[in-house]
Amino acid sequence: MGEELLQHLGPLGPLAGTWEGASGEDTAPADDRGVERNRYRERITLEPIGPVRNHEQCLYGLRYAMTAHRLGEADAFHEELGYRLWDAAAKQVLRCVLVPRGVAVLAGGSAEPAATSLEVAAEAGADTYGVCCNRFLNQEFTVVRYRLKVTLHDATRFSDEQHTDLQIEGQPALFHHIEKNTLTRVP
Repeated sequence: MGEELLQHLGPLGPLAGTWEGASGEDTAPADDRGVERNRYRERITLEPIGPVRNHEQCLYGLRYAMTAHRLGEADAFHEELGYRLWDAAAKQVLRCVLVPRGVAVLAGGSAEPAATSLEVAAEAGADTYGVCCNRFLNQEFTVVRYRLKVTLHDATRFSDEQHTDLQIEGQPALFHHIEKNTLTRVP
């Protein structure tokens, strides 16, 4: 990885690389629309990109791929592809994520260049920092709000905690889908 490119990544720079977490916790809707709790392991690869120019805007970021497996299972139960982006001029960090269940999220939040904790959010129906789902999910598991907090502990460990508030068809209260894990850098 080029040092010059890493310097442009702001608070995302320390996240470049490959990471694994073996003790994730997932609270999700079960098949019967109740609560399902899973333990999982995941692997994330974050590769530096940039500059990405859009007229006056200049972004640098990390292209990423993530795969998660329930503990003891060989097949993945969750995958993501996307970008984590840094807009230095606006002091904005963005997360663009595609999930093969038919979900696209563009979340964003403010951050300082040397921040060790980042938070991004997206709201259903928002013009900026929003969520888009396929017809089935929009009817049965409507995403109302998405939030992600990433905390860098040191050069070898970070934690992420993701909250997705869902309105499940036929249920009056929101369902709080929560995923959290601590990941360690792979040498």
